[in-house]
Order: sequence, then C-alpha cells, then structure tokens
Amino acid sequence: MSIRPVKSESLAQPTMEGAGVHLHRAFGFHDPKALDPFLLFDDFRNDTPAHFERGFPWHPHRGIETITYVLSGSVAHGDSLGNTGTLGAGDVQWMTAGSGIMHQEMPRGNAKGQMHGFQLWANLPSSLKMTEPRYQDVQGTEIPEIIEDDGTRVKVIVGEFWGKRGPVDGIAADPQYLDIYVPPGVKKSFPVDLYRRAFAYVFEGAGMFRDASDPQGVLLEKEIRGEEVNIRDLSGNRTLIQFDTGDAVTVQAGEEGIRFLLVSGRPIEEPVAWHGPIVMNTPDEINQAMRDLNNGTFIRPAH
Repeated sequence: MSIRPVKSESLAQPTMEGAGVHLHRAFGFHDPKALDPFLLFDDFRNDTPAHFERGFPWHPHRGIETITYVLSGSVAHGDSLGNTGTLGAGDVQWMTAGSGIMHQEMPRGNAKGQMHGFQLWANLPSSLKMTEPRYQDVQGTEIPEIIEDDGTRVKVIVGEFWGKRGPVDGIAADPQYLDIYVPPGVKKSFPVDLYRRAFAYVFEGAGMFRDASDPQGVLLEKEIRGEEVNIRDLSGNRTLIQFDTGDAVTVQAGEEGIRFLLVSGRPIEEPVAWHGPIVMNTPDEINQAMRDLNNGTFIRPAH
C-alpha cells in the first residue's frame, strides 16, 4: 500500500455569495488543474438565519455538475425546467447542468436556526458539456453506511467503497465521495484509486494526515515520549487537505475524533474557460453562452 503524502493544507476562507449568504470556500476560481475534475467547494455552515436565508436566487449553470450535501436545515430548490424539491438533513442532490438551466437554492435553518451543508462543483468533459440537464435527488436513508468494529463510520455517497456502492451513479468524473468519522485515537487507512485526484475536508474534530504515513504515527510517537500534542500538529475544522499520488489515505484521529469528507475523481485534462457557474472549454464557448443568456436561448428544449 502506497500512502498518499499531503501536498498542501489550507483553511476555508469566509466569503459571500448569492443574495448575501455567508459561507466558507475551501477552493474555487483557482487553477483548474490543481484538483481536476473538481472546480469549487463551499461549506455553508451558519447559525444566524439572516446570514443565509436570502439564499441563491435564479442563476445560470452550464457545463458543470453541482453536488449538494445537507447536514442540518434544508435547501429548497427549483429550476427553469419546472423541477422543484427540498433537500433535508442527510440528503444529497447531484445536478448535471449540461447544456444549461436557470436554478435557485433557498436554505432554511433547523428548529434552532442552524444550517450546514456543502456544495461541490465538478467539471464535465467537452463531450458532455451540452448534454441534457439531469437531477439525482437522494434521501439520506438511501445512503449506505459502513460501521467498523473500532467505531469508524463511512457513508458512501458516490462510488464503491468496502463492498458498498453509493446511490448516485453515471457521473462523468467517476468520483468517490465519502463522509468519514474516525473515533478518538484511532489510526485508519482508506483506499483511493491511484489515478484519481483526491482531497479531504475536515468539518468536525481534528486529526493528522500529514505524517500519518509514518508507520508509528507522529501522535503515537509523541505519546510514547510523554510529549504534549500541540493542536497545530492536527488538521481541524474547515481544513482542506490536498493529497499527492498513492493508493491510500491515512489519518490519525485526535482526542475528539475526526469527521471529514474524502473526495476523489479522475482528471478530465481539458482546457477550461470559466465565467462563474458557466464552465466551457474555450472563450468562444463562454461568449456563446453569454449571447444565449441575452437572447433567451440559454435553455435548450429537451430531446
């Protein structure tokens, strides 16, 4: 087994989107080669309804897929094709924008006014940029969960993992999207396809990825020597970890355990032309999308 070393760690940065939604962006509008096929990742976690309830009013999407995973609260959505629905806690929506839709998403807090969820953007290859839009709405009860004897829990949202397959399928990047919890003090390895780009995003607790490839583990070494483990040794809340190549990721959980998303996908390796939620291959295609928006032909009739 070849453990993936950590290429970089960074904290998600506060930003504002939509009609005034306060969120944290782990990556986005960056070098599209860095995490190809993934383009953007937002953590929309907030306990103040005034900071998220104005939501994301009508806006266009073309050439990408958006993956929304809700942990607390709900997100009501609708589009120009007449699709409507609400994602509740634990639910997932995988939307293939394809040739184009107009879309809106309106988050609402739970009984305590809390909202928490994630949105990931995945690129589409040129051959599927103008495919018909498609939705996969998945209830949390449909997502398989693996529970290990040591208390490790893995929800398999997309892809195959430890004999379970997630309910979302037919995605261009052939991704794997896992929600993982590792209990306090447990060291665990998770297989990742050698040819995929991979990242982890920590949103509860803390743990160590950077030196977890050490057979003894840095935390264990410090405990043996009676040294105090400094919190700076750990990757904690809202930390993005980008991995280099290898066929597994290893984490050593801290004293509170750790929960993180582990996401990987096959690089598309095509040119990227980007204008907000419209991602094509060339500037000419972006210009055409803008003309389509202006002349009312952005939404293509279903075949």
